[in-house]
Amino acid sequence: MAVTMRELPEEEKRQIMDEIACFFREEHDLDLGILGIGRIFEFFQETLGNRIYNQALEDARKFFESYAGNMEADYYALYRDV
Repeated sequence: MAVTMRELPEEEKRQIMDEIACFFREEHDLDLGILGIGRIFEFFQETLGNRIYNQALEDARKFFESYAGNMEADYYALYRDV
């Protein structure tokens, strides 16, 4: 089953692009145009998006494994001596 990343809502994408523009302006004294900002956004989305997504899945797996282990121990703690 192939999983594709969801498209960001336009408002969220615009906010990220504003943050990119602000970063380059403050850190590198560069005033990038909308096309330059868009290309940087796409580059990082393509380069980092899958890695971040996969790491989030791995983190969730570890959390649920830990949670399930605790749940099993809690379940057996409910038994009463007979």
